[in-house]
Amino acid sequence: MSECTSAPVPASILDQQAVEMLAGARDRILAEVGKVIVGQQDVIDQMLITLVAGGHGLLTGAPGLAKTLLVKTMADVFDLGFHRIQFTPDLMPSDITGTEILEETSSGSRQLVFKPGPIFANMILADEINRTPPKTQAALLEAMQEHQVTVAGKTLHLPQPFFVLATQNPIEMEGTYPLPEAQLDRFMLNVVIDYLPEDDEVAVVTRTTSGQKDPVTCIFRAEELQAFQRVVRKVPVAEDIVRFAVRLSAASRPGGAGVPNFVNEWVRWGAGTRASQNLVLGAKTRALLHGRSYVSLDDIHALALPVLRHRILLNYKAEAEGISIDQVIDRLVASVNAF
Repeated sequence: MSECTSAPVPASILDQQAVEMLAGARDRILAEVGKVIVGQQDVIDQMLITLVAGGHGLLTGAPGLAKTLLVKTMADVFDLGFHRIQFTPDLMPSDITGTEILEETSSGSRQLVFKPGPIFANMILADEINRTPPKTQAALLEAMQEHQVTVAGKTLHLPQPFFVLATQNPIEMEGTYPLPEAQLDRFMLNVVIDYLPEDDEVAVVTRTTSGQKDPVTCIFRAEELQAFQRVVRKVPVAEDIVRFAVRLSAASRPGGAGVPNFVNEWVRWGAGTRASQNLVLGAKTRALLHGRSYVSLDDIHALALPVLRHRILLNYKAEAEGISIDQVIDRLVASVNAF
């Protein structure tokens, strides 16, 4: 990766400059990521929303769809420290967080010294997170929620900003450990990566077999990304928009008043309050990245699938009838009154 081209910005005016920078940030980032990743604009947009909003992302897709490459490229664009953790059935929590080991000092005595694990980075790629047992999956829970880890009774803070981007393979389900709902809920978006159209796949094959690579240039620094996150929190949103997000989440909970019949028929468990929060936060981010200082209903609609698809559990009847979670969410959005 080449030297970062972003000019240092004084901390006192960082927020003001971030407002202006965000308007053109999306196009610049898409162009830079496009040097490595062909197509997948919706996927890149959703990943960018996750980072600028300060959330964590779950990437779901078959092997060979450049999930790892996409995460690494995004880390390069923002000049973030990056570590990849390959989750396996024998991975232990200490393999992630780090551990204390005995080291001999210059005087000949021995003392315990903490050796940080790969969790100590700005961006963590948790590759195939569903291939490791729940005890190791849970080692990420404190890090994702509190941005800290506890080792040997000591609390250690993680570098900021801090993101976990986890991948899941939806095909090979034997020998996997599905993430518990409590941990799934910590992921802001569930981004589904599908196969490319033929023309895009031809471009990928041509590019990757030619031996020519365009270097990815850092265009924003970590402190600017944190400034973007602060700006997002300040974006005003109308109460009607917030109310629609809340209604959308509430309508996914079977047994509730006014819940659509298809939800009671097909859904076992609905989305909680964190879904409403992420809908609004993601909508604020999307509005800024599209050059708007206000949130529209279209922003909520655009984020309904990635926010809700890992928070709504279908029952056996839906699975037997071949009903997908995306179909349920599409019907849900259409059935909920906007205002």
